[in-house]
Amino acid sequence: MSSLPLASNLIPIERGLTTSSTAIFIPFTTQELFQGGQALYYGLNALSNNMIMVDRRKLKNPNGLILGTPGSGKSFLAKREITNVFLVCPDDTILICDPEAEYAPLINALHGQVVHIAANSHDYVNPLDINMNYSEDDSPLQLKSEFILSLFELIMGRNGIEGEERSIIDQAIRSVYQPYLADPKPENMPILEDLYNYLLAYDHPKAKRIATTLEIYVHGSLNVFNHRTNIDLTNRLVCFDIKDLGKQLKKLGMLIIQDQVWGRVTENRTAHKHTWFYCDEFHLLLKEEQTAAYSVEIWKRFRKWGGIPTGITQNVKDLLGSREIENIFENSDFIYMLNQASGDRQILAKALNISTHQLSYVTNSGEGEGLLFYGNVIIPFRDHFPHNTLYHIMSTKLTETT
Repeated sequence: MSSLPLASNLIPIERGLTTSSTAIFIPFTTQELFQGGQALYYGLNALSNNMIMVDRRKLKNPNGLILGTPGSGKSFLAKREITNVFLVCPDDTILICDPEAEYAPLINALHGQVVHIAANSHDYVNPLDINMNYSEDDSPLQLKSEFILSLFELIMGRNGIEGEERSIIDQAIRSVYQPYLADPKPENMPILEDLYNYLLAYDHPKAKRIATTLEIYVHGSLNVFNHRTNIDLTNRLVCFDIKDLGKQLKKLGMLIIQDQVWGRVTENRTAHKHTWFYCDEFHLLLKEEQTAAYSVEIWKRFRKWGGIPTGITQNVKDLLGSREIENIFENSDFIYMLNQASGDRQILAKALNISTHQLSYVTNSGEGEGLLFYGNVIIPFRDHFPHNTLYHIMSTKLTETT
């Protein structure tokens, strides 16, 4: 009775309730994240045990990163968000670039489309695919030309493309697309062989040099991308499995997938649908100038087209490797930070202004534990997924996978 606010003290003991004493009972400094509507579950607040429910689409910039050491739960958290998006946001499209063949069991369970791209596969993706919504400008061909030039720079290696060769390639691109632009039906869509044939017939020694470089990708052992797209990419859940592409083609494959994603984003924009794009092993894209530049462009432009990209990587240093790539970091208002290596912790503390106390949540933390950055809010979280549901098709541990 004496503890009730009735002004009737029946116990002859008095004690002042100071701030430090009160803090024992109630964590006054705890921030919460709980939104309504189509908000997704992102674990429990490690301080208050309240649910974290947010909608990334409401952020000023919904671009995201999932960072953590190997085994900290990066891919698992990505799969959990993919599952939540699939169930909670029925109109949204989800696309995944999977360099390590980790996502297929989950995608199959959700009746999505797994595209297996490899030398011995019969799933083909045409790098020259284009749609009339490909660019916000009047000419979608101009943006496609930039992509194909990036493709040639990657193919032609360190020496790159000279100015004159750039002009020849650009002219070839415009010529091979003329039949499709005049009559946009699937059989008129050009392939790499059409580009190769045009360059071969072009009366210029530099054109012959470009054609010779391209030959292995048309008639040689690396001709996996010299076909028209023969798979259904209209499924709202599509995973591009490129594990078996090999070292020579993997980076090329990741660049081509990014372009396919761009095409899908532009299509969805006209239908007022969001497109979620997940790129695992994101550091592979940042090591090459051409793929890094294309990734930066995605992080800059996807927002206004309804795209929500998420990079998943363990190499924080690659994200801060150059001033240009830093744009990816600066243009991400959603960061899932799991356990971090010692060197990476110091880099992130400086880049994100993380306090020493907050840093403790990503120091030797357990699986599915860390810090969540949502706009200007930083919350420690823990997410221990129950083992009796989808766990075994989401886990990447060898002893737990099915």
